[in-house]
Amino acid sequence: MSFWQNLPKRFFVLAPMADVTDPAFRRLIGETKTPDVTWTEFVSADGLYHTRTKGIMTDAENPLVRDLAFTEGERPIVAQFFGSNPETMEYAAAFAKERGFDGIDINMGCPDKSIEKQGAGAAHIKDPAKAKEVIRAAIRGAGGLPVSVKTRLGFNTMQWKEWLPALLEEDIAALTLHLRTRKEMSKVPAHWEMAAELNAFVRERRPDIKLLGNGDVLDLDDATQKIAMSGFDGIMLGRAIFGNPWLFTGRKHADIPQDEKLVALLSLARYFDELRPRKHYAILKKHFKAFVNGFDGAAELRGKLMETNSLEELTTILRDA
Repeated sequence: MSFWQNLPKRFFVLAPMADVTDPAFRRLIGETKTPDVTWTEFVSADGLYHTRTKGIMTDAENPLVRDLAFTEGERPIVAQFFGSNPETMEYAAAFAKERGFDGIDINMGCPDKSIEKQGAGAAHIKDPAKAKEVIRAAIRGAGGLPVSVKTRLGFNTMQWKEWLPALLEEDIAALTLHLRTRKEMSKVPAHWEMAAELNAFVRERRPDIKLLGNGDVLDLDDATQKIAMSGFDGIMLGRAIFGNPWLFTGRKHADIPQDEKLVALLSLARYFDELRPRKHYAILKKHFKAFVNGFDGAAELRGKLMETNSLEELTTILRDA
């Protein structure tokens, strides 16, 4: 029995987003209400393998190990990896097992070209045989932990009728479908009109699997409606978390008082500053627009925050706001 069998009948999970859902932001989210399942940012299986086995970095120096840090309050928590090398994927899964994760997820949907050049992310859609090898390797390394996959509906075209069966033939515990193709990126609305058909297709082949949907989900009310119309078990929320660490409490972004948002932003900046090894301060700035908007003087305050380069400078400006 894995954690997947113990989730609520309808569940809501946090999407993995590079340089967004890092340990600092997840810590802030956990102070309000943790999701039913938490994902880490995705981490390179190749990178983790080479930096650790070759002795290139100690764990204290290793940014990939930092990105896999988590607290007990985030459970159940899934480590997400990308890669196309079965050996390094097996190693990464074993590392996650060793570090106490509850599950391992393989990213087979990321459209980033640098990742696709490695044969990873969405490039797996073009090579189902290699994808199956990578899944099997992760299962070997996971040592009994459940392995899941996050993917898209196709690469250049809707090819899910050919692609999904290859995944479903493997012993994965859960499957998350981003309801777009790789070519569509996020330029078109997610294809929720296809969700019920996708659900039936997957259930016919794997009635035991947990099926999650992802794409353009606004909040928990919207997620609940999408579960009802799709038949999916769970919904993964991504961009809706920007500026709203209260998302999983059911509170809507527009209903949060601005003072509360500014206090939360300051907390996030403090947690970010504590990460070791340090992340570049500029990464924190992608949160400024999300937290500082919708009130008189927001644009001016945002402009000041964008000019900051340290926690000390940010703290001074927010205390005077």
